[in-house]
Amino acid sequence: MAVFEAYDEHDAIGLADLVKRGEVSAADLLETAIERVEQRNPIINAMSQNLFDHGREAIRNGLPEGPFRGVPFLLKDAAGDLAGYPTTNGARLLKHDVAKADLTIIERYKAAGLVIFGKTTTPEFSLAASTETSLTGATRNPWDRGRVAGGSSGGAAAVVAAGIVPAAHGSDGGGSIRIPASCCGLFGMKPTRARNPSGPKIGEGWGSLSVAHVLTRSVRDSAAMLDVTQGMAPGDPYCAPARNRPFLDEVTTPPGKLRIGYQTLPVSGAYVAEPCRQAAEEAVKLLTSLGHEVEQVSLPGDWQVLQQSLWVLVATNIARSIGVLADKRGSPILPSEVDRVTWNAIESAYKMTAYEYAVALHSIHHQSRLMAAVHEKFDIILSPTVATLPPKLGVHHTDTDDIGVYGAALAAFSPFTQMFNITGAPSMSVPLHWTEEGLPVGVMMSAPFGREGMLFRLAGQLEAERPWFHRRPDLQG
Repeated sequence: MAVFEAYDEHDAIGLADLVKRGEVSAADLLETAIERVEQRNPIINAMSQNLFDHGREAIRNGLPEGPFRGVPFLLKDAAGDLAGYPTTNGARLLKHDVAKADLTIIERYKAAGLVIFGKTTTPEFSLAASTETSLTGATRNPWDRGRVAGGSSGGAAAVVAAGIVPAAHGSDGGGSIRIPASCCGLFGMKPTRARNPSGPKIGEGWGSLSVAHVLTRSVRDSAAMLDVTQGMAPGDPYCAPARNRPFLDEVTTPPGKLRIGYQTLPVSGAYVAEPCRQAAEEAVKLLTSLGHEVEQVSLPGDWQVLQQSLWVLVATNIARSIGVLADKRGSPILPSEVDRVTWNAIESAYKMTAYEYAVALHSIHHQSRLMAAVHEKFDIILSPTVATLPPKLGVHHTDTDDIGVYGAALAAFSPFTQMFNITGAPSMSVPLHWTEEGLPVGVMMSAPFGREGMLFRLAGQLEAERPWFHRRPDLQG
């Protein structure tokens, strides 16, 4: 086996093309990725499970002739069931909870030829905008190791930013793909609700808030990955509208003249730090120069109602997951077995009523209709992805002593992303800005329900105009 020296020069599509043409072997790509795990993961702490032999065995057994044949790939250790291995959800409680079968989306990754060789870190039960737990410790931002990498797909973002893999699996129930994409200088797309299947274990994630996809360096990798995973599976309760054509084709299709609403203030009223505001304002100037119509917009909605609705849906679904585990083992879960943020969610859920759950569903559906009316005027809603630079490690740890401080920190850091989990509309973070200190800052753009194609067209235009592929953090020392 040999290390592939040109690994950084290619995205996932590019690496698959080299394998197809016989210019590099899948085995050499895997060993290159493994070497990078061994060299770089001690710096960023983004791997929760090393499954190197699983990847090697997949290659020995023969890979499917899919569009990503031979490309090394990592799964998030949540919403990433791989048969025969634990899915920890970032929790000590689940470190030995072995999955009996692959999730449908994992089956589709395998069929595409991806070589799965590990899992990445996630906060406990995906309950944080940073990846810091009692199970795995703190995942560090490759651009500044004292700062968060984001969450809950923080490990996925860190391994892509560190050059370990060109793309990694993630999920997004409140910003969990877009937040770490912003923190780590990557492209992150949250697809439309039910674009990708959640089964077969569940019909929907977090009461419809969550959907899985990937974090990538290139736009085309994200589009091509969505092409291989999208579509209804048998037994799914519902599905996203059909795409007009392959998403990969959208990336090179001109977006035309778009009507873009620029959001300067989140519905919550949270303060937006100058670097984040500057990133969005620079994007407005760029989009205007490209011929798009841009004007300011204030989004509708009662944030107190929406925030409570989000908490009801998230907390009750976390409690259900814990309840299933308790039933399986035949004894209740103790507070000492989970981090304190998780226990707070469980306790809160047990106090909630069926009436409150129905109110929460009504609230998010009502907000979806309000936002659909906004999209009658605007094709795209633009804002900063996050409201502050990536915070220092520690405040967002899920075993915090002060739940109030934790909640306030989350609200201050990420007041923009949840809106599009509420509506189920597609939303992306694009790495268009870096501070003078070298920290990436994402710009979020969101489209009407089912319109990922519009976002991929716009992202392709922006990537060509302001390329970011070769921006890499310094991991020396």
